[in-house]
Amino acid sequence: MRPDTPAENVDHPAEAARLERTAGLYPEDAEALLLQAAAHLELAGDRPAATALYDRLLSTPSGLENPYLVRALKASNLWEYGHEAEARAIITGVRAAAPRDPAPWVIVAEALEAHDELEAAQETFTEGARLLLTDVPEPPYSTHPLLFGRHRVRRMLGVAHDDWDTLADTLHSSPASPVTLDELHDPKRVWSLGSDNPAELEAEISRLRAELGAYREALSRPFPVAVLHWPSSELSELLAAYPTLAAEYPSHEAHLATIESSLRELSTSGTPNLGIVTGTVPSYEAFAASEATSPSNTELLPQYATTLAARGRAVAWPPQRGAACWCGSGNPYETCHGL
Repeated sequence: MRPDTPAENVDHPAEAARLERTAGLYPEDAEALLLQAAAHLELAGDRPAATALYDRLLSTPSGLENPYLVRALKASNLWEYGHEAEARAIITGVRAAAPRDPAPWVIVAEALEAHDELEAAQETFTEGARLLLTDVPEPPYSTHPLLFGRHRVRRMLGVAHDDWDTLADTLHSSPASPVTLDELHDPKRVWSLGSDNPAELEAEISRLRAELGAYREALSRPFPVAVLHWPSSELSELLAAYPTLAAEYPSHEAHLATIESSLRELSTSGTPNLGIVTGTVPSYEAFAASEATSPSNTELLPQYATTLAARGRAVAWPPQRGAACWCGSGNPYETCHGL
């Protein structure tokens, strides 16, 4: 969500302006693009301008895909430049709404944590975990930050481990990450990052850099190798408007089977970072117009997929264990196209 590139390597105001312009060209992606623009404005220190973007999104007539995420980000930003009362009110509203997406829970809990409201942060992390993880056989990947954040705050409070803390430890463990979550969340280590002693601070930063080195390659990966997916209704509309594309898509079932087989072939050949992008006819027609060619041009299809991926529309393949299948059936991937 938030750009991680150091400020000295990025002109954040310019990048925010570029993303705003792109949002005007691709209104179907405006929500994601404007959220990135707001993040750049926050990194640039222009928090009032970031708030203005969040307000712009929240006033969108057609509604948002994830309004509670926008509200949570707005609250976090407001608190950082002195609007504590308004931030608290928004956080209370987000918690009361009980969103089914883990991201708003994590953001508001971390905002409370950042301002030393550790008990309230623990309660918020726990509310989100209880809502999203009760009776779930295996936590989806998107909920891991919820468990990790809860573990960190409880470690700071000195609270004894419970089942969710143990689960967080298990999820964090991997050969690439030999440092346990308990050690990473050791209060002495966390507090040392706020130390006034330059030598102590430098030592802890060096240790963190060494421990997090295994993740740098993943964070710097290029855009996914993306395969284009048309939902059934969109494919029907596409073929009705451009019948010459029927040779590419003999049926929707064949289209879905081709996607899965293509991705498996790429995976077997060692291609990393695979993804799926979902197309819509209006978006595809706009892309064709921007390329000064006809939507009937089959060579345009992979270019369209690559462009969607570059705009952050790719969903990682294969889905996490227990997650819904990429095809939109609503069934778990393992019992659908993952068979």
